[in-house]
Amino acid sequence: MEHVDVVVIGGGQSGLATGHALLRQGIRPVVLEASEQTAGSWPHYYDSLTLFSPARYSSLPGVPFPGADPDGYPHRDDVVAYLTAYAARLDADVRTGCRVTGVRRTDSGFDVELEDGGRLATWAVVAASGTFGRPYRPTLPGLDDFIGPVVHAADYRSPAPFAGQRVVVVGAGNSAVQIAAELAQVARVTLASRGPVKLARQCILGRDLHFWLARTGLDTAPLGPFVRTPLTQLVIDDGRYRAALAQGAPDRRELFTGIDGTKVAWPDGKREEVDSILLATGYRPDLPYLAGLDGALDRAGHPRQCDGISLAHPGLAFVGLEWQRSLSSNSLRGVGRDAARVARRLAAHLAHG
Repeated sequence: MEHVDVVVIGGGQSGLATGHALLRQGIRPVVLEASEQTAGSWPHYYDSLTLFSPARYSSLPGVPFPGADPDGYPHRDDVVAYLTAYAARLDADVRTGCRVTGVRRTDSGFDVELEDGGRLATWAVVAASGTFGRPYRPTLPGLDDFIGPVVHAADYRSPAPFAGQRVVVVGAGNSAVQIAAELAQVARVTLASRGPVKLARQCILGRDLHFWLARTGLDTAPLGPFVRTPLTQLVIDDGRYRAALAQGAPDRRELFTGIDGTKVAWPDGKREEVDSILLATGYRPDLPYLAGLDGALDRAGHPRQCDGISLAHPGLAFVGLEWQRSLSSNSLRGVGRDAARVARRLAAHLAHG
């Protein structure tokens, strides 16, 4: 069996940032990516997706985001190209097509089991596989009775398949609003959610919102341990979404109260035929390979961790969790800081192991 110092599971932004941080600690990790491309979930996002942060605030450690305009907002494909190039210049053992199916505890560390039957022995493991593989489908009134298509945002690519339809988009975050506004150009769309849409101006006093988040320290403030429940995400808006909602394209309503076949019941008592429902309801940590490690996950499949370090297993760490430490933990601009902290902790663990 091959033995390595540290295995990083996931070759997207979190795994690559972790690889970089471990190298700076003098540790040569093996980074395992399940797909054939070192770009994480970015190639699978919808076609029109652009970052909400400018290029100057969208870099992993050591490599600025390329492009002539640092204040421009990169497209999905720009991020894919950036991450692919970042991996190519990273002096680490990055292996694609290596899906991890299990992690087992041993006397000296961990055994990492691969889908092709291979195994790696290692002193430490970093779970950096993100969330895209585990779309969250909440319990919604009558949803199981809907006989039309129910699509999660993870499977949405473009508005073309929905042209001419009556569509309900469930959610109130950035993706929900962006997808609903895009769909409203070709379909009749309602944005339905339990709470209101909270819009934040993208530009304040001539500066992008991320400038102010960095300047005030809110972007890096260690608030993660105090965030006990998911927070309603602010929708970053350059004015387009406010205008679209004001024009009713999409219109915004409280969540439906029930569904009978293809008829949706609204809180005001009205019922109407709906062709499709799209769930922009987020994701949960995608960590099935840790199910065999007692105490690594709670009953909901969330990691039991503090500041990225497992509460149950020395040598097990996490990078890329939402609110792992701060507002920016699960983002291109912030994951490097968390990765550096985890790398320092693992270096100390290996030194005393």
